[in-house]
Amino acid sequence: VYKRQVLISLVFLVGCDDLINPAIENLKDKESIYREPALAQGLLINGYRQLPFYESYAQNGGSGFSSAEIATDDGVTNNSSDQFRQMAAGTWSKSNNPIDMWTRCYNSILYLNSILDEADNMSWALDAEASLLFNMRIKGEAHALRALHMFYLLQAHAGKDEAGNLLGVPIIKDPAEKMVDFNLPRADFKTCIEFIYEDLQAAEDYLPLDYNDLDIVGGTGVIPQKYKDVGITSLNAYNRVMGAIFRQRMCGRIVEAIRAKVALFAASPAYLNGTDNSWAKAAEYAAVVLNRINGPAGLAPKGLTWYTDNASTAAGINPPEIIWRHRTRNLDKNSAPEVQLYPPTLYGNGWINPSQNLVDAFPTADGYPIAESSTYDSNNPYDHRDPRLGMYIVVHNSQLGPSSATRIDMTSTDDAVGALAKSTRTGYYLRKFVNPATNLTPNGQNFPTTRYIPRIRYTEIFLIYAEAAFEAAKSFDGKASNASYSAYDVIRAIRGRAKVGGSDDPYLTSIKGDESKVRELIHNERRLELCFEGHRFYDLRRWMDMEKLNEPIRGIKSSDGNFDFTGPYVLENERIYKDYMYYGPIPYNETKKWSNLVQNKGWDCLLYT
Repeated sequence: VYKRQVLISLVFLVGCDDLINPAIENLKDKESIYREPALAQGLLINGYRQLPFYESYAQNGGSGFSSAEIATDDGVTNNSSDQFRQMAAGTWSKSNNPIDMWTRCYNSILYLNSILDEADNMSWALDAEASLLFNMRIKGEAHALRALHMFYLLQAHAGKDEAGNLLGVPIIKDPAEKMVDFNLPRADFKTCIEFIYEDLQAAEDYLPLDYNDLDIVGGTGVIPQKYKDVGITSLNAYNRVMGAIFRQRMCGRIVEAIRAKVALFAASPAYLNGTDNSWAKAAEYAAVVLNRINGPAGLAPKGLTWYTDNASTAAGINPPEIIWRHRTRNLDKNSAPEVQLYPPTLYGNGWINPSQNLVDAFPTADGYPIAESSTYDSNNPYDHRDPRLGMYIVVHNSQLGPSSATRIDMTSTDDAVGALAKSTRTGYYLRKFVNPATNLTPNGQNFPTTRYIPRIRYTEIFLIYAEAAFEAAKSFDGKASNASYSAYDVIRAIRGRAKVGGSDDPYLTSIKGDESKVRELIHNERRLELCFEGHRFYDLRRWMDMEKLNEPIRGIKSSDGNFDFTGPYVLENERIYKDYMYYGPIPYNETKKWSNLVQNKGWDCLLYT
């Protein structure tokens, strides 16, 4: 089945003049791949195009926000047909799975296996040095992409069988045409993680840290030693293959960041739960990335609002907050995030409605949770709050739109709770991801020129470090063995950037000796900083936090122009997650086809439950 899918996809990739009587020159065999490196590179590009976040963001018009967040306590949507809204209400099953990555990732892995199997047989360029460099780069990218697709497979499908064994997914190293048995069992989870690490190490061995042009005219360009070691002497050849034109493709820095993501996932309570020194490994891998920017001192000042920092993306350059991003896009009205996120009075669809649960998670400006702060006023709940609340969420009397000229009234206009199908269901709209200069008014439309979608941000790596370093030592002062800064230092820097806690941040000091409160704070900082970027659903499950997964979603009520904050107003109480849902299901069709493919515990009870 895998083989047939790959061959069918290959036909569509290379195209034909006539689907019934295809031209002879369009029937590509393996020998033609040796002669046509562009065809092989097409297989590699497919590995990029099939990455899950490409799909999830594309379904939102390329806006950059993740709809998976509405399956969590962070928000809801006014779109009644949304798959994640239905998922949270109990439709998630082994045959109806919005986070299914099985076919997409395995098809990509088989493409990548073909490249790795044949790369050494190919002539990538007439120039011998350029051909060698191309071979190294293509193999490095293929190893990195295979590792990333394996990570997404584990994130979606790893879990425990009926006997309690922690399993991963089948490991496939061969191209489809060399496989003699497709009825493969699931590998042990730890074996899958080690396979990913091996792929990432191979990628790192082949790839440069970054893609940059070496200075030829000035004669100061220095070829990295690992390429000198294999006989590369030509600056021209190096720039042709490893130069700036290839930025945003897999490189050593991105590989290091992926390793940190994988390690945090593996160390989590739902998986290795800190065994095998896994928390310490995650902290060390994150520190490798962060040490390159001088640790907390390198935290990007504009990292809070990365989505408005578009000035430095020319020639593939990343803004300081971004490790890896999708290509810069020119957006029109149909693909602008404002169309989905603006309130109705600004001609938007108000599609994402943050919850009161999330609003309450933002501390007061002094850094204390609202339940412990002397400055929180329940009658004026948005005053003296963490500035990130105003940056990310539209609350009553917020200003939004071109020149921030429009005041959003949640009580007496179309923006009020439930006033229209496009109105908010919670009393809040999402501000994050929008550019306030965007004007959707029919007679005065204006769209900022370019946007980009992040794949990995530095802030995410800082939060990985803080969580892992704390858990490894069970102390806020925990540090990785290769770092001089602690989990406390990182969290203080993140909150300091947000102007939370003042110069001393006394709340951090007050909880230092309380392991439970420190863990809660680190989890909460991750929630706030990465909200609506596709992390929360996976975080709650890897933390095994069933209370949060099933927490009733709250909003605010308004009547006669007044708000009712006393509630709680329960908007959705139908969140239906069971404890076996910490792990996603193996697709039903796959377990029917292959007898060796066991299902995760709990998902075999009924087809649709």
